[in-house]
Amino acid sequence: MQAIKIKISGMTCSDCAQSAQDALNAVEGVTATVSYETGLAEIKTNINIEQSLLLKAIESMGYTASLINSDDSTSNDKENQLQIAIVGTGSGAFAAAIKAVERGAQVTLIEGADVIGGTCVNVGCVPSKIFIRAANIAHKQGHHRFKGIALNTPKIDRKAMMLQQQEYVANLRHAKYESILENNPDINLVRGLARFKDSKTLIVKASDGSEKEITADRILIAVGARPLIPEIDGLSDTPYWTSTEALVAAEIPQHLVILGGSVVALELAQAFRHLGAQVTVMARSTFLSKEDPDIGAGVKEAFESEGIQVRLHSVPTLINHNGKKFTVFSQHGKIDCDQLLVATGRQSNSDTLGLNQIGVDTTENGNIIINNQMRTSVDNVYAAGDCSTQPQFVYVAAAGGTRAARNMTGDNVSLDLSILPAVIFTDPQVATVGISEQQANAQGLEIKVRKLDIEHVPRAIANFDTRGFIKLVAEKDNGQIVGCQVLANEAGEIIQTAALAIRNKMTIEDLANQLFPYLTMVEGLKLCAQTFYIDVKQLSCCAG
Repeated sequence: MQAIKIKISGMTCSDCAQSAQDALNAVEGVTATVSYETGLAEIKTNINIEQSLLLKAIESMGYTASLINSDDSTSNDKENQLQIAIVGTGSGAFAAAIKAVERGAQVTLIEGADVIGGTCVNVGCVPSKIFIRAANIAHKQGHHRFKGIALNTPKIDRKAMMLQQQEYVANLRHAKYESILENNPDINLVRGLARFKDSKTLIVKASDGSEKEITADRILIAVGARPLIPEIDGLSDTPYWTSTEALVAAEIPQHLVILGGSVVALELAQAFRHLGAQVTVMARSTFLSKEDPDIGAGVKEAFESEGIQVRLHSVPTLINHNGKKFTVFSQHGKIDCDQLLVATGRQSNSDTLGLNQIGVDTTENGNIIINNQMRTSVDNVYAAGDCSTQPQFVYVAAAGGTRAARNMTGDNVSLDLSILPAVIFTDPQVATVGISEQQANAQGLEIKVRKLDIEHVPRAIANFDTRGFIKLVAEKDNGQIVGCQVLANEAGEIIQTAALAIRNKMTIEDLANQLFPYLTMVEGLKLCAQTFYIDVKQLSCCAG
């Protein structure tokens, strides 16, 4: 006989308890009693029942249900709660912790770093976007195209910028992470580096060398990732930056060389250029090589127009530092600079956990292999976020953490990443969703594609900024939209509309017939859709 206990919230009278009880007893093989006074459902069953069915039965009556892992139907002590350990304290970890507690679990968070919050709030999204925005404002003062407004080269106090940035980081970390710990007794933080002893036991080593064991019914790995440092002769002997050091630098280098051609490299390259640094970018292949080639070509053109030196298909073979200057050698010669930034990708932090001790499968580069339910190859061990095979976006990590928590507490839900909008905060911005023209062709899809230059978007004309394009990819036979790529000012604000169009299986004709507000950049989606049928050059400015 299996005994299951569920906490029910939202009942207002004994009749509510009766309706919840009836819903549970309607599940085959279940005998249930529900108490309005205690807010508990006590369930007995002789079959191996999917616990998510019980939660859904209660939730179908309009109440909130959370699982309590206990075979003792007379006790409601904490030791009878489902015990979940989460390694990491970033967005995925906290999303999981909050959801798990809502569903009746007790959570232990384990963190080896000095601060909690993970990459996004501390050294990633938050500080980088503050830095990029400030640098862009400085640049616009001296490079706008509006007559009657004097161009100005601002005086930059990089230290003051950095201190304000870090103040905001600290405030957000407290509001979104530390305060949650302070106000939630069912989430406990343990400091130290974790490793697996077995599939249900973690050994946590504190900074003083002491160790303690933590046993849990379920374990979530959400340890994030760190900068990947390539093996280049001499590099390890130099004081190079990663993005972490670059974002808190108190000085602007005179000449910054950046290794990398993807998101972090490009965002920081342009930001430092906007603050007055001479910048050289060395990319192993092309810019944003995994995207539509038009995207990388457009960003390259924008960079070069701002004086950024771009060296594509350039791989360093040797790096020296003489105490003051770096010298970077490649097949194209050498470059001298006073600072070097390495932004060649990120790698999972899971390599210190002893995953081989319990048989968790990983890829060759160390990412934890998970399915769309966040499950690893070990039954009670889950993973989410940048340490796993999921795309490395903070919103994916948070969504993965939430779904992991639901599955660890008896549910059976998946994370659908088939329609994943993404944004790169260069100027102009890059935004994509769905599949590109090249990916569609590789999949054997018959498609039709149109590309609208931003110079045909009225809002862009009014902004005096007509750089970039919008591209739509649709199935040839039925016109259903399957992809969108945007290079434009405010591309990040455009792309979600395209994502919703794809999610709702809209066709090109559907999109072309929508009403879009004028003047907006997102109106460019409608105009691009119209180019499948007409020449937009022949339309009036707000043609319907």
